[in-house]
Amino acid sequence: MTINVVRGDPSAEELAAVVTVLLSATVTADPARDRPQTSAWAAPHRVLRTAHAYGRVGWRASSFPR
Repeated sequence: MTINVVRGDPSAEELAAVVTVLLSATVTADPARDRPQTSAWAAPHRVLRTAHAYGRVGWRASSFPR
């Protein structure tokens, strides 16, 4: 990364402050990126089973998507 001063004569402290702000804006603490990605096959909702349909036409209702 290169920073060019177009106008003025900033002091070393001012340049350090600008660099600190720019670097802190690029480095974010995102805990979601730190976690490993799980596949869809290992999703917890796949373990849960749906209730069976009961009654005379339960076999037909069991094939409908929910």
